[in-house]
Amino acid sequence: MWVIFALGSALFAGGMSILAKIGIKNTDSNLATALRTIVVAIFAWLMVFVVGSQNSIANIDTKSVVFLVLSGLATGGSWLCYFRALQIGNVNKVVPVDKSSTVLTMLLSFILFNEGLTWVKVGAMVLIGVGTYLMIERKETGADKETGHSWLIYAVLSAVFASLTAILGKIGIVGVESNLGTAIRTMVVLVMAWLIVILQGKQREMKNIDTRSWAFIGLSGLATGLSWLCFYRALQEGPVSVVVPIDKLSIMLTVAFSYFVLREKLNKAPLIGLIMILVGTLSLLI
Repeated sequence: MWVIFALGSALFAGGMSILAKIGIKNTDSNLATALRTIVVAIFAWLMVFVVGSQNSIANIDTKSVVFLVLSGLATGGSWLCYFRALQIGNVNKVVPVDKSSTVLTMLLSFILFNEGLTWVKVGAMVLIGVGTYLMIERKETGADKETGHSWLIYAVLSAVFASLTAILGKIGIVGVESNLGTAIRTMVVLVMAWLIVILQGKQREMKNIDTRSWAFIGLSGLATGLSWLCFYRALQEGPVSVVVPIDKLSIMLTVAFSYFVLREKLNKAPLIGLIMILVGTLSLLI
């Protein structure tokens, strides 16, 4: 069952990247992140009350709370970096770098959770790693000339924080109902995102957001909420070293959308890289 939830997480995460890319086009990335998190928080707590897990809040031990909070902080850091990179960089470049967190997460899961390192998993990591490298196009575009390669720095930081999110979340979610755990983490991200927005004085820009951007920010928040609920349910039941790579298959949907909707071209090397990532991930299910 956890495989189905992991695939569901990938599906919604892929849609989230595209919706967010459109939604933050004319909106400050930090403000857009904070607004999206409100939607995620509402949806997450709604699910908590639907399943009735709010009554188990008092039973969560200190260790779980600490790691859920740390996971939330890592998520917030990843989001802020990711959407900044997405705003100034090309989707087909930013997403592969962000998804490189897969290899780091797998390595940490082998070390911390003793999930076992087999030749299949080693081969999968090599395929995913090399595939990710090939997807990072090195040809300079007009956008790169204007912004430099600052998008790469943000994308790399996003990957590091994303890896910590999964590892810390795996520890924190033990013994906690997955929907409740997701909701608690979301509140941490919400506070962190709005604190940064207020410190930067970006909240004043809300009045300048057009209707179209509001709609896409809201939809991306809903997609994020669904992705998180699926991801942490899968993480609770399945091994991190397999759940995370499946979740990162969202890159397939993201690239497809960016090609057909945003008209971003995918050259030969990135296409080969995408195939390698797909083969490497699917091999983990054998």
